[in-house]
Amino acid sequence: MNGAVPEQYVRAAALDWLGKVTLDGTVPVSRAQLRDDFQIDGERFPLVDAGRGIRKPKGWSAALSILTAVPEGAAWRPYDDSEGPDGLHRYKLRRDDGGASENEGLRTAMLTQAPMMWFYGIRPGLFHAIFPVYLIAEEPEHDQFVMALTEEQRQVRPGSRMEEALRRYLLTMTRRRLHQPVFASQVMVAYETRCAVCSLNHRELLDAAHIIPDSQPRGEAVVVNGLALCKLHHAAFDKNILGIRPDYTVEIHQRLLDEIDGPMLQHGLQEHHGKQLMQIPARTADRPDVDRLMERYRQFQGA
Repeated sequence: MNGAVPEQYVRAAALDWLGKVTLDGTVPVSRAQLRDDFQIDGERFPLVDAGRGIRKPKGWSAALSILTAVPEGAAWRPYDDSEGPDGLHRYKLRRDDGGASENEGLRTAMLTQAPMMWFYGIRPGLFHAIFPVYLIAEEPEHDQFVMALTEEQRQVRPGSRMEEALRRYLLTMTRRRLHQPVFASQVMVAYETRCAVCSLNHRELLDAAHIIPDSQPRGEAVVVNGLALCKLHHAAFDKNILGIRPDYTVEIHQRLLDEIDGPMLQHGLQEHHGKQLMQIPARTADRPDVDRLMERYRQFQGA
């Protein structure tokens, strides 16, 4: 089957399937799904290879996908900064003797500008999917390829001199396509895709909120600086209408407690005042950082 169906057809079908399964990259995907669930003409077609980070199907000229797994023994993967001075991300080649064919598959994908899928590990066996991505240059002196995560990044010549404003723009795009979505996936997994305040379980209506904003020194995109919040409670948290004490107790600002404005205000906000968070991570290591909560709670008190 691999040789009978054109690579371009399988690649396009795989990207379409991945978009549906992950809700356009907002829902994590498991290794089992990537290995077993995608089919072409009724036959299973794995999107990842067992024990390998580069998937180049038998008989193909270009690689289909790349994978960045959670380190062995780790519960989740901390984000690794792999951006160059130009703001573009890098992906390492296989350095062992058995990786020559796979590396050549990456090289062909670069030369043909074939759209690829990148599976970034957030837990053992669980990945955030970033797609499509493109390889736009090779840096053999560093055993790596340069990746473009957006169409704008594809137009850049890596390593060339550029204005600081352009470099910052490229880095911002990388954060939007990589850092922030990976953070969101990790937070959603930790909170089992439920709002911490009201336990709403609809991913389309949930956000990964920063306790300390990412524009501030302690605002790193790490799970302990995150909360899964529905759209209403995220907006209320950002505007200091809703506060969360370090003991995980919700408070609503007094000016709203005294207000009468229908069932949404009553049930959506007022009734949560003085109540404990309805959803917190099962793993202690994933729970909100107490010091960050205290810092943010003080801002709420002073609002």
